[in-house]
Amino acid sequence: MRQNFSIVLLRPEIPHNTGAIGRLCVGLGVPLHLVRPLGFALDDRAIARAGLDYWPHLDVRLHDSWEEYLAAAVPKRLFFLSTHGKTSLYSCRFEEGDALIFGNESSGLPKDFYTRYERSLFRIPMPGEHARSINLANAVSISAYECFRQLEGKNAY
Repeated sequence: MRQNFSIVLLRPEIPHNTGAIGRLCVGLGVPLHLVRPLGFALDDRAIARAGLDYWPHLDVRLHDSWEEYLAAAVPKRLFFLSTHGKTSLYSCRFEEGDALIFGNESSGLPKDFYTRYERSLFRIPMPGEHARSINLANAVSISAYECFRQLEGKNAY
């Protein structure tokens, strides 16, 4: 497993999103950090369906709180993805050890994060007029592959 960056889900609620994100993490060789509370049990059948037979190969790490995650993972830099971000994901310059952090499906990041981490808050550009946001699994995919592209994508072909 490469582990040159990581994906962090804060209080995820929908098991099939987490399953799809876990499958993505296996494909990229990066760990998935889940920060409790979770809106489902980890043995939920929806996770198994979305993650298929990839789930046993996933490096998944559970944390009881944000503070516990920070102490255990010690990420180099934090990149929060949110519709509230003012700066485009595509202006980020990723480095080894960075963490991509995503809030949950219904309420996003914890409210205090929008001010606490304001300088580390980024958005995925959405030029369409009628969408509030995109699916969490899609947002993680877009962001993770941009990070991968910058870190080692040019050497992966």
